[in-house]
Amino acid sequence: MIRERAYPVEPWRIRETRLDLDVLAQSESVFALSNGHIGLRGNLDEGEPHGLPGTYLNSFFELRPLPYAEAGFGFPESGQTVVNVTNGKLIRLLVDDEPLDVRYGEVLAHERVLDLRSGTLRRTLHWRSPAGREVRVVSTRLVSFTQRAVAAISYEVEPVNGPLRVIVQSELVANEALPPQSRDPRVAAVLESPLQPEEELSREAGGLLIHRTKVSGLRVAAAMDHEVHGPDRTTITTEGYQDWIRTSIGCVLRPGEELRVAKLLAYGWSSKRSLPALRDQVGGALTAARLDGFTGLRRAQREYLDAFWDASDVRVEGDPEVQQAVRFGLFQVLQAGARAERRPIAAKGLTGPGYDGHAFWDTETFVLPVLTYTLPAAVADALHWRHSTLDLARERAQLLNLSGAAFPWRSIRGQESSAYWPAGTAAFHIAADIADAVRRYVQATEDTQFEREVGLELLVETARLWRSLGHHDRHGVFHLDGVTGPDEYTAVKNDNIYTNLMAQRNLLTAADAVTRYRDEAFHLGVTDEEAAAWRDAAHAMNIPYDPELGVHQQAEGFTRLQEWEFRDTPPDRYPLLLHYPYFDLYRKQVVKQPDLVLAMHWRGDAFDADEKRRNFLYYERRTVRDSSLSACTASVIAAEVGYLELAHDYLREAALMDLHDLNENTRDGVHVASLAGAWIALVAGFGGFRDHGDIPLFCPRLPSRLGRLEFSLTWRGMRLRVEVRPHETRYELRDGPDSASLELLHHGETVQVVWGEPVTLPNPPARSVGPPPEQPPGRAPLRRVEEIEP
Repeated sequence: MIRERAYPVEPWRIRETRLDLDVLAQSESVFALSNGHIGLRGNLDEGEPHGLPGTYLNSFFELRPLPYAEAGFGFPESGQTVVNVTNGKLIRLLVDDEPLDVRYGEVLAHERVLDLRSGTLRRTLHWRSPAGREVRVVSTRLVSFTQRAVAAISYEVEPVNGPLRVIVQSELVANEALPPQSRDPRVAAVLESPLQPEEELSREAGGLLIHRTKVSGLRVAAAMDHEVHGPDRTTITTEGYQDWIRTSIGCVLRPGEELRVAKLLAYGWSSKRSLPALRDQVGGALTAARLDGFTGLRRAQREYLDAFWDASDVRVEGDPEVQQAVRFGLFQVLQAGARAERRPIAAKGLTGPGYDGHAFWDTETFVLPVLTYTLPAAVADALHWRHSTLDLARERAQLLNLSGAAFPWRSIRGQESSAYWPAGTAAFHIAADIADAVRRYVQATEDTQFEREVGLELLVETARLWRSLGHHDRHGVFHLDGVTGPDEYTAVKNDNIYTNLMAQRNLLTAADAVTRYRDEAFHLGVTDEEAAAWRDAAHAMNIPYDPELGVHQQAEGFTRLQEWEFRDTPPDRYPLLLHYPYFDLYRKQVVKQPDLVLAMHWRGDAFDADEKRRNFLYYERRTVRDSSLSACTASVIAAEVGYLELAHDYLREAALMDLHDLNENTRDGVHVASLAGAWIALVAGFGGFRDHGDIPLFCPRLPSRLGRLEFSLTWRGMRLRVEVRPHETRYELRDGPDSASLELLHHGETVQVVWGEPVTLPNPPARSVGPPPEQPPGRAPLRRVEEIEP
């Protein structure tokens, strides 16, 4: 685990002041750079030592067999796994014939800085070789937001204690050795050296490699070029082979001289383009990179991020760690989605191979809400990707004897890749999550062209799924039986409340949409009778409730299940799924992630204030938060029902998930949804923002430790700036025409905000709610260090 204070608390930087090889893999995830198309893990320039090498391209995968002890009808036969493609990060250095390796000689100084404003990873190293020769190296790495296919590295070398002969070896390497990725020998065989060579081209200052995957048949090209500035008699040579190309740059450096190498990289892949076409594609990208050079790429990166932060920055006074972490989270969300461009946003982004590089419901429920109000174009692209997989989702539904579209629980290209059906196939709520992302995006942007051409079909096919999956009982009540909600510890149940409430909104949203677009709906085969059936199902939806306890049930019958014996569960037995059989978890009142609490956030319009408080108290005592998605949801509802200090603790847990490696699996990549959740916890929790209808709602309140919260939302072409202080909130329109105005609700009061005329309103005092609820023993949220240390 990365311990507390691993990175100094700074508002705009993540800085590593010393190299700790014990947490090298975790830091490689934290320092990963991406633009949504290319992902480079934060490996050391020289490649070794490493925790987990990684270079990824969005949606570039290999097929692998899915192991089953006993197969069943409808089980997927193969899965998809992200591939570590050609590594272009490698820059090795020889100092008077001694390879620079931090495990040998002496590291006199080492610092890495992820600059969130410039979008660069800068490394400074002062190293003494075993022979006593000292060298200083400064490298700066970026993955371009403005040139989608391009990454670049600046590498500077200077002598410290006398003249040095230095050799820089800059490489492209395919099929590099990786730690074991699977215990299944069939899977391991597929993933070992998955790239077959097709072409190698080399020239004086660079070269190109083209490979193809063995099974999925995807073709990838990687190319490099170099700008070299050194003393006279600097030599440059390149040699190439099937799986690697090496450009060697040699010179003698005297005190006061330096060698500067700018490495330009271009990547591309395709399932359809020919080898010559892909060769030309990356060649063109490399030519465009040369036009700007490293200096121009870095300048464009800063300009792009200046615009992003101006529109989306969140400012927090009173908790510097959260301030740093929420910006880190926003940066990671941006990296995951900015240039994904009609490809998925994976649970780990492109920072590591965790979850095989798959996209889940996390994207639509946690990541896209953030992007909707900060970078809406990325949301349209993500939903275009879902739309592009509709035929596969229809085929999956037909296989399951259902209508409409059954989207995969986990996937890269749209096929189901989950081998565990209770938490995979049965988790149909992903359909409603996609539909709600469509609803939210259209509501926030008024992008009617997208709604007509893309959103409508997604809404129709998901509504058809619910109508065929559910049924009316003899009393006319509509049920969705045998489904799994977000809580994977309560699987294959009847009437999961999150699923039912989200499906209800899905059905009504689809019915309204086909009314607006009758011609398009006709071409989709929607009749008035079908739309009426959607409304009937929605209005008759069963919402499980226990009148004796006065709480809603996570699923029908949940509150009568046997209680989990938390006091007999030692701390080292968490997460429970790794230490107890699912059979035991499924039949008891224990919650992995609180899907009823999640429902009270995204369908808060379906509960009153007292119901929310009673529900929160009941489920808080049964939720173990074995999922990284839990903390931000708990923070939002804890703030809403009045437990502001508890909400602050949960905010910190969500925000620091990867900077402190709280789940001890950051080595596999960062938790993009949890990092997005830090923004959600601040904006929806303490900002009280809700988007249930056409008017944005705010009920802002701050915990005692925060003195100010400021954030922006993009709403229908306008930028609303919200500044929350302990006793008042200020609303201001910053973008839009001079005559722009926005209607909103502030603690239930209708307010008209006009451009150029900020409005300041008092925050009503929070009602007294008594002591905060207890969590299961040992499962309290993260608290500040100074609060738990003597």
